[in-house]
Amino acid sequence: MATLLEYKCPCCGGAISFESSLQKLKCPYCDTEFEPEALRAHDEVLNTQQPDEMAWTTTAASWEEGEEEQLCSYVCNSCGGEIIAEETTAATSCPYCGNPVVMTGRLSGALRPDYVIPFKLDKEAAKEGLRKHLKGKRLLPKVFKDENHIDEIKGLYVPFWLFEADARADIHYRATKVRMWSDSNFNYTKTSHFSVHRAGEIGFERVPVDGSRKMDDALMESLEPYDHREAVDFQTAYLAGYLADKYDVDAEKSEERANQRIKCSTEEAFAATVHGYSSVVPEKSAVQLQNGRAKYALYPVWLLNTTWKDRQYTFAMNGQTGKFVGDLPLNWKAWWGWFLGITAGVSALAFIAIRLFLM
Repeated sequence: MATLLEYKCPCCGGAISFESSLQKLKCPYCDTEFEPEALRAHDEVLNTQQPDEMAWTTTAASWEEGEEEQLCSYVCNSCGGEIIAEETTAATSCPYCGNPVVMTGRLSGALRPDYVIPFKLDKEAAKEGLRKHLKGKRLLPKVFKDENHIDEIKGLYVPFWLFEADARADIHYRATKVRMWSDSNFNYTKTSHFSVHRAGEIGFERVPVDGSRKMDDALMESLEPYDHREAVDFQTAYLAGYLADKYDVDAEKSEERANQRIKCSTEEAFAATVHGYSSVVPEKSAVQLQNGRAKYALYPVWLLNTTWKDRQYTFAMNGQTGKFVGDLPLNWKAWWGWFLGITAGVSALAFIAIRLFLM
């Protein structure tokens, strides 16, 4: 059973959390700052602390079959309030006193991450990212900026599998070269056909695959890239003050997506070496992987949920680089005006060209 871990300030006993702007833990009560390494001893709890006796949700009569198994109940060490969380939740905060807590059992043993990229950008940066994301969008309904309101902003450590492998590729292409010329009587076109072969090896490091079913894979991939040079060995101290999930899609089930990404990237890299042809079409491709391995990491993501006209929109920001993504509504009236304007402009140019040709 998972247990709760709270980081307490050695000076005043208040709950402390990780400050992204300082890259340190800070007490909001006495303003004392701590290096994460200084609290490394807390990680020993992962292997040595005996689990407390915790109460599980047992109102089976009111739940669907199997639904109750996905929820866990904890008791806050600071105020005694009950914390209800999903079984994949690894870090959260108490809804009564607001103190950040870490479910240590969710991160121990085989579930313990290898790396974590700490948050570098705070909640205000996420709000500013949304404002910039909306700025300059001509086809965005004008009232969206005013009427769209933020329902929730949360900093979340998302579980990722990082795949590494050496890929050997053997790819054949059909290529053509087209030569055109003319004389006083005829126009000529000569098309030459070629068989092109490329073979070799290419290495891949840290190909990320989202390990959470709750997160949209396309949304998470849109936030890439992350700078793994800023990754550090995992310590629970970095989770304090943020939400965190453990993976619920294991490495084996993530291999298919990793293979797709590696194969696609390999074919693109090899195709980029084929030059000097009018057209190049892959004919046969074979990619073999060697020395494949996977690491487990937590990456920082800010999630923003907003509502406009009873519809929810989800935006996400890379908590390290600030890259912001998310779908926006379309002002169809403005879109048709833009489209008809472009069409009218093209038609006018075509009319002028025809008139000049006939003169």
